[in-house]
Amino acid sequence: MPKAKGKTRRQKFGYSVNRKRLNRTARRKAAPRIECAHIRHAWDHAKSVRQNLAEMGLAMDPNKAVPLRKRKVKAMEVDVGERRQELIRKPYVLSDLEAEASLPEKKGNTLSRDLIDYVRYMVQSHGEDYKAMARDEKNYYQDTPKQIRNKINVYKRFYPAEWEAFVHSLPKDAMEME
Repeated sequence: MPKAKGKTRRQKFGYSVNRKRLNRTARRKAAPRIECAHIRHAWDHAKSVRQNLAEMGLAMDPNKAVPLRKRKVKAMEVDVGERRQELIRKPYVLSDLEAEASLPEKKGNTLSRDLIDYVRYMVQSHGEDYKAMARDEKNYYQDTPKQIRNKINVYKRFYPAEWEAFVHSLPKDAMEME
């Protein structure tokens, strides 16, 4: 069946397209960036993903690396020894990953400076009178007494040493120690 007249267009060169950037993005999509620095430095682009990971001592498929035993069929001693162990050529990657995983986790809990100042002002002004805190003019967000009490407790929990020093610096009549 013939095409309708006027439906075919001549191909025109796209002058506005940056070919260098187009090729760069195509390359990035073909080979995505490896986030883990240890694996990225040991990666060999000439080899497949499975070969690269096997050389590092990592598994491509965890289900095949540690297969589940079937309960009905008992494995014979010959079957257990049959699995061939792949040669780990880059053991330093595995040791680096284990060392990084064994480091203690950073405590990322911090409070905003505004919240700290707000809590300190409220306690300095009103002591433990949460109802008076709720009526204070600096209570911009109109927190209820319970919400203010919870904010103070969060501050106590996050910065216990700073809280103790703050409470000791207050006059005795303003705040009774808990």
